[in-house]
Amino acid sequence: MGTRRHTVVPSPIGPLSVGVVDDDEGAAVTHVRMTRSDDRASDPFADLTSTRVVPDDHPLLREAVRQLEAYLAGGLRDFDLPLRPQGSAFQLRVWDGLRRIPYGTTTTYGALAAAVGLDPRTSSRAVGAANGANRLAIVVPCHRVVGADGTLTGFAAGVDRKRALLDLESAAVTATLF
Repeated sequence: MGTRRHTVVPSPIGPLSVGVVDDDEGAAVTHVRMTRSDDRASDPFADLTSTRVVPDDHPLLREAVRQLEAYLAGGLRDFDLPLRPQGSAFQLRVWDGLRRIPYGTTTTYGALAAAVGLDPRTSSRAVGAANGANRLAIVVPCHRVVGADGTLTGFAAGVDRKRALLDLESAAVTATLF
């Protein structure tokens, strides 16, 4: 099982919880969680079973927070962190596909299904469910998936947070062009 730790850091889109595990396989990031914008809980991350620490208490937490802050400031496009996602083989396949969606772009659930070798006519909903089960938000960019008609659809942290992340990426891409 290993030693599990997490930290909570403020961000422009609300507090983020970042978790890591240290075990025989090494250290890896296990989750990046956001709260919903309408969550008023005094500790929205109280359900986590890991020990809460400050980022400097663990080198990987410190690095994960640094990269998230750089991303949210518009200065980082690709994360370079060891990840330990927990899910079924199908979910892992979808999450791998999410990591291949380029920064500043979006795709649809059907296109994501096709990109990971599935029939979009029969698997788009399952791909959407796997997308929703992603526990490594931002780092595994589930926010880059939109509905077939381009509308912003479900996002665990709220569609307003999804829009904020897409706007951040769009602004950074536009700024690089000029």
